[in-house]
Amino acid sequence: MDPMYSLQDVIRCDLCETPVPPPKHCEICHTHLCEACVEKHLYDHSQVHYMVPFRLRGCISKCLIKHSIQICTRLCTECNIPICIECAFLGEHKEHKKEDILEMFETKQKLLQKDLQDLEQSIYPQYQDAATNLPLQRMNSIKCSQNLKTALNEQGEALHTEIDIVLQRMKSEIDDMDAHHIAAIDRQEDAINHTILEMTQVILDLKTLLNSSDVCLVSEYTSRAAEFKNLLPQFRVTLPTFTPQEINREQIHQQIGSMLKLAITYPLLDEPRILTDIQTEYRECINGLRSVSCLSDSELWTFGSENIMRLYNLQGELLRSVQTKSGNVPYDIAMTQGGDLVYADIEDSSINLMSGTQIQALITLQGWTPRGLCITSSGDLLVTMTTDDWKQTKAVRYSGSTEKQTIQWDDQGKPRYTPGSNAIYLCENRNLDICVSDCHARAVVVVSPAGKFRFRYIGLPPFNWGSFHPLGITADSQANILTADFFNNRIHIIDQDGHFLRYIDNCGFKGPWGVCVDSRDNLFVSEYSTGTVRKIQYYK
Repeated sequence: MDPMYSLQDVIRCDLCETPVPPPKHCEICHTHLCEACVEKHLYDHSQVHYMVPFRLRGCISKCLIKHSIQICTRLCTECNIPICIECAFLGEHKEHKKEDILEMFETKQKLLQKDLQDLEQSIYPQYQDAATNLPLQRMNSIKCSQNLKTALNEQGEALHTEIDIVLQRMKSEIDDMDAHHIAAIDRQEDAINHTILEMTQVILDLKTLLNSSDVCLVSEYTSRAAEFKNLLPQFRVTLPTFTPQEINREQIHQQIGSMLKLAITYPLLDEPRILTDIQTEYRECINGLRSVSCLSDSELWTFGSENIMRLYNLQGELLRSVQTKSGNVPYDIAMTQGGDLVYADIEDSSINLMSGTQIQALITLQGWTPRGLCITSSGDLLVTMTTDDWKQTKAVRYSGSTEKQTIQWDDQGKPRYTPGSNAIYLCENRNLDICVSDCHARAVVVVSPAGKFRFRYIGLPPFNWGSFHPLGITADSQANILTADFFNNRIHIIDQDGHFLRYIDNCGFKGPWGVCVDSRDNLFVSEYSTGTVRKIQYYK
């Protein structure tokens, strides 16, 4: 109840003095009226009247533009200001959309009441419950980590015990072999020493005979040289050796056991929303905006159909402009883990690195033209490229300037990607899959880190020509893949196995070309037709 109604001196109708809270109020005459007196008051044609509910008295202001004696009965929704009748139909607001100010006020009052009810009774309690549950989740997380570490320690101790047993057994075998070998050496030593004594006596006897002239004694001599030569004890010994087995970490992991990884998933918003629009220097056709890449959560590198690459903040302020080394238009850009910029130059077939103010050619191709670029989680560079004669297309992984991997053919020897495809971009997913948007084939092609085919996404039915036109592609922290559908002005979101999740098609895109995500999974979309970068929230 209005506090006015609770006073001892109840507000009365100004015409009949009826002691009943008046339901109406004339904003022109500042008169309180009961239902019975409204018609009588309106019958007075000496001036214009404007009735409002009593509780809305005083909400109507005088015209602040030109007509100070007029009251504002309309709201210009484009300018968001109250206007009078003359301003509404004769002035600068003539072509603007307008609403009855009382109807708007009533509608907003209902909205305010509904929002207040929703917040107090539903939304706020949910937040309170969530806040109350967080300390418990934190404790459970710590307890879970401790339990996992305890289990790992126990498994480690068990493995160490088994290893110690095996090592002790092998050491015992070594001791046995050593004892056997020493015993053999001792036997040989005894035999040799005994024979040496005999030979010593024989040598003395020979010397005596050589000095003797006794013919009979000399004639009785029998040689033992051959006997001693054959008596020399000999045995062949092969000493034991140890060849350590190459440590196979995969087998160790298998012996230790497997651990289910932590999985944190966030639901998608029912209605993705634009957080901000960043206006750039690029304009339609001549200098249309193409690619966008996050330097950080607050800074973005961009380029369009000219040889200038530009760095913006989220307020749309131009922080830096850099011209390509050759003066050619870049095809794609990517950010290294250290914050350096890499760009592809299709005119001189080079891939260039900009570090600080210096630009140097990182890779120069022969017979091939670079297209899409991506820096992987390991720091490798992924490049899509086409032959100069447009007959072949492939994806190549580089470590520095050294080629490590090529993905070009499928298991049947057929091209993995459309030969000579012009618009072919790529990204690495969180599960290390390589995701390529092949615009000419109207498909997203995904292979494993080893280059094995995983799936091919061609949009949702109907599959008529032009129904899917993928350009820029990126992946978020949930391993979902997002690609810009240029002609259909929307973004496709699919999961890491190629299942369609949803479109983002409610943000008024006009020629979406490039996409990237920041560390919080906010999506940035560059629009070719407007030169605008839209920052979009699509997770709750």
